[in-house]
Amino acid sequence: MTKKKDKTVDLNSLEPDEKMKYEVAEELGLLDRVLKEGWKSLTSKETGRIGGMVTKRKKQGKSSDI
Repeated sequence: MTKKKDKTVDLNSLEPDEKMKYEVAEELGLLDRVLKEGWKSLTSKETGRIGGMVTKRKKQGKSSDI
């Protein structure tokens, strides 16, 4: 079995889209697991929920710019 590299994530230096993804994961109570075990540790239902919320926020942000 291969050993994973421990890659720490600096939540303050992320791109806006990536930061939003982590914020949504935190709101759903999944951030600790993501930081500890990576995105692969989430179920498809959990990642779908994150993706849906991120998409919704992006649409809301774009519609307010008009």
